[in-house]
Amino acid sequence: MNKVPLTTHGAELLRAELHNLKTVERPEVIAAIAEARSHGDLSENAEYDAAKERQSFVEGRIAEVEYKLSNAQIIDPMDLDAEGRCVFGATVDLEDLESSETVTYQIVGDDEADLKKGKISIGSPIARALIGKFAGDVAEVQAPGGVREYEVLDVKYI
Repeated sequence: MNKVPLTTHGAELLRAELHNLKTVERPEVIAAIAEARSHGDLSENAEYDAAKERQSFVEGRIAEVEYKLSNAQIIDPMDLDAEGRCVFGATVDLEDLESSETVTYQIVGDDEADLKKGKISIGSPIARALIGKFAGDVAEVQAPGGVREYEVLDVKYI
């Protein structure tokens, strides 16, 4: 049984998704199946097939989210005391040494990752390269276009 790392915010998002799946999505699918059944012959009923497929997806997602929550290792970034080291949950300011562009990323779990919001997955190449680094260190990231170097400017636990 693998632990699933989540920030407190990520756990809240998964709980909200689970609640929505159980209280909104599941009843809607059940109603759609009942409606499609009322149309008669199920062998040539595309609505019924689509509703059953949707039900399968919803039930699978419920099982997946329940598994992740039951095996979650919830980490509150504000409770971390990693002495300035890049760890899961840390927010890191970086400078691309080639372009001098600065970016800020928070290292989060796979389900929370959203590059547009500055959240990168713990399993991403850049996060793996950053883990254990301190401000002032240089991280080498194997990118599709070759090796990129980033200087860690600051590490925060927010």
